[in-house]
Amino acid sequence: MTDIEIGERRSYDGAICTVRYVGEVAGTSGSWIGVEWDDATRGKHDGSHKGTRYFSCKSKSPTAASFVRPSRTAEPARSFIAALRDKYTGDVSAASAHIRFSGKIAEEVGFEKIRRKQAELAELKFVILDGSRVAFPYAEGDEPIAQTCPKVIQLELSRNLFTKLGIVVQICSELPELRNLRLNGNRFQRILQDDGLENAPSVFKDVRDLGLEETLLSWEELCHVASKFPALATLSADANQLSSLPVTPLLSLSSTLLSLNLEFNEFIAFSDIRSLSGLKALRNLHLKGNNICSITSDSSGNPPVFPSSLQYLDISYNKVSSWSFVDGLPDSFPGLTHLRFTHNPVYDNPDPDHSAQSKTITEEAYMITVGRLAGLKVLNFGTITNNDRQDAEMFYLARIGKHLAATARIPKSFDIYRVKGIAGKLFAQDPLSLRLIWETGEWDPVAGFDDEVEDSSDEEDLREPDTDTPDATSQSGKRAGRWVKREAELQDGPRQLGFCVDGLEAKVRVEIRKDAL
Repeated sequence: MTDIEIGERRSYDGAICTVRYVGEVAGTSGSWIGVEWDDATRGKHDGSHKGTRYFSCKSKSPTAASFVRPSRTAEPARSFIAALRDKYTGDVSAASAHIRFSGKIAEEVGFEKIRRKQAELAELKFVILDGSRVAFPYAEGDEPIAQTCPKVIQLELSRNLFTKLGIVVQICSELPELRNLRLNGNRFQRILQDDGLENAPSVFKDVRDLGLEETLLSWEELCHVASKFPALATLSADANQLSSLPVTPLLSLSSTLLSLNLEFNEFIAFSDIRSLSGLKALRNLHLKGNNICSITSDSSGNPPVFPSSLQYLDISYNKVSSWSFVDGLPDSFPGLTHLRFTHNPVYDNPDPDHSAQSKTITEEAYMITVGRLAGLKVLNFGTITNNDRQDAEMFYLARIGKHLAATARIPKSFDIYRVKGIAGKLFAQDPLSLRLIWETGEWDPVAGFDDEVEDSSDEEDLREPDTDTPDATSQSGKRAGRWVKREAELQDGPRQLGFCVDGLEAKVRVEIRKDAL
């Protein structure tokens, strides 16, 4: 028991875990090791047993933890060099073991050449040591990394037994050609206090792609690590249980980061990631698989505005259920030209009240999306041609016409607020941002009447103006005055529509207030 430490990384039958507790468990005999599994579905509880909590997990899963006996044998940790040689040189006879299908031996063609190529470690450019139990750079007798594989460009060190990120810095310090580093699924501890990161900027000066998925690091920790990569262009931080991104120093990231992956986290609104507006060079933002359903979680708050450099947005597999969300995208993403929007409730069922029988639901959703976003060039990986846009806009206008036809006759007993509510729902706008203009059908004189030549007749001309044209003309052909249609804005209030307009029927035009644009 004395050689087991809290925070130690262990591997049991290929399943990696972190030691969270060492001691007794009430109701049982002997000692136990409480572990949090990297695979949160493998455990049986969350660190508590029969109402007593023994430890807490980083994972929010209720099944991330287990108790195991100290006598259970853990697989030994390995050095980087040992894992590299085992993966790429290994025992040739073992690598060449016969492959069997249903008892028959399959003939291998070309594999020997691949093995010989991989065995030339000094020429390796892509190294994949995912789940190889790597915990330290060297073991006794290992040759220098710089001599063993000096040409490595892409290094995959995901799901290993590291406890400190500084160990990775030591390994990479001997790989001068490194450009891509994947550290997904590791459980680095005390990131903000890790002295091993002091020389990281010089080690990672040419690395452009970094993977920190499923590390369960906080946004502050992720930014702290990413800022150690002076030339970083792409950061993947998927599945880290992030629900918001607090403001934190972005340092070099503000001018170098071009692509950010935040898929499968826990955001519910764009306001949760408002701090990303500081990434002035960002072009691509991936938010697939979150819980996003609105622009801002606070209806009274201002919507976030992201840099105009951001052109590609992936919000597929979220929970958007209203087209008003789509209407708000250009305000928050002024540079948006590429969008992925599939597998949202509103896209899967775009218009339940007016389903078009001539088109599939997917086609309807595509056309409505294109029709609402005038600046969009690519939707769901498909380029929007001029014909596509023309068809989409005509379809969208036709759909509005159907809505208008369905709601054209509004009872005069409805008050003005209710009428605005109907219009707001119809056009996916805030009802109070709309103006209701009553078109009376009558004309008013506005100019030209003072210039008329007086008639010698004592009788007054009582003729009505020509309602087909805004200009009335005298019998001699000269202009006798200018007329305009009389209109009146219906003011907000609980007053019924019938008291605001004349006649059995009235035509009311809907406009958006200028101060709401």
